[in-house]
Amino acid sequence: MYIVTGAAGFIGSNLVHELNLQGITNILVVDSLADSSKLFNLRGARFTDYMDKRQFRRAINEGALGISHVDAIFHQGACSNTLVDDGVYMMDNNYTCSVEVLNYAIAVNAPLVYASTAAVYGLSGPGHFTPHLQNENPLNVYGFSKLVFDHHIRHRISQGALPITVVGLRYFNVYGPREQHKGRMASVIHHFSKQILETRRVKLFAGSGGYTDGEQRRDFVYVRDLARLNMYFAQVGPYASSHKLYQAVANAGTGRARSFNEVARALMLVHGEASIEYMPMPADLHSRYQHFTEADLSSLRETGCDLQFTSLEDGIRETFAVAEPSLA
Repeated sequence: MYIVTGAAGFIGSNLVHELNLQGITNILVVDSLADSSKLFNLRGARFTDYMDKRQFRRAINEGALGISHVDAIFHQGACSNTLVDDGVYMMDNNYTCSVEVLNYAIAVNAPLVYASTAAVYGLSGPGHFTPHLQNENPLNVYGFSKLVFDHHIRHRISQGALPITVVGLRYFNVYGPREQHKGRMASVIHHFSKQILETRRVKLFAGSGGYTDGEQRRDFVYVRDLARLNMYFAQVGPYASSHKLYQAVANAGTGRARSFNEVARALMLVHGEASIEYMPMPADLHSRYQHFTEADLSSLRETGCDLQFTSLEDGIRETFAVAEPSLA
């Protein structure tokens, strides 16, 4: 049995679909469907069972999950809304829950691959996106909650206290199908696409942070590449091997920053021409806006992982070739 937490969310649902493409359907999907629109992300997916995240937490803490063999755990569940300021909720949901999942993975001797985030780097500039303490300065409690769990994992690795594969992947700016439920937290690619289709215009930020109009840059990573990375470290499907032990916290991005102007042009190749409008950045964003992100992939490559990443243009093209789930 494979366990995917956050399985109805953006990255989790794409991972379930990717597992299905490898013929894997023996999956326990774990999530909260308080936002019932997320269920459409699992349309067409095949899996064995569903469990609410609260029920799942109780079961693993009480040793009552009742699964005879766990092949791998993909822990994608988290509150990823960077605007949430409830630190008690965020730490319980993102840190304490992750420790519980880790302890369960050790108990059942299953590899664990979990979602971390590039938000731990805060306002780092070019050349400072390596997983080193001096670069890790999150701007919000979301990034802090993820960083604390990364610290926990790195400490246990340093103490030789992890008998299983445990890999944390620091996702950079993820885009792709099945993110429409995220609202404001959806990628700029999702929002720009909507603007182009509805108004034939796309709005970008004017010059800021030392960058000219629309030239702020991010490392945009295609969600399907992240699904494959998860499977690689869990040694699933085409990545099955002789049960190598992986233990790391590594960046998961393309390693190449692209400008918002380039994103707009790539979207126009799919949706047709549109005008670009530049608007001033709101004053309250200046001190907490990442004008630049770019994954240093040395930590990833040091694990032996040689998977290549999809280009922005190809990823956008494939994203809109996949029918987006909707409520229509």
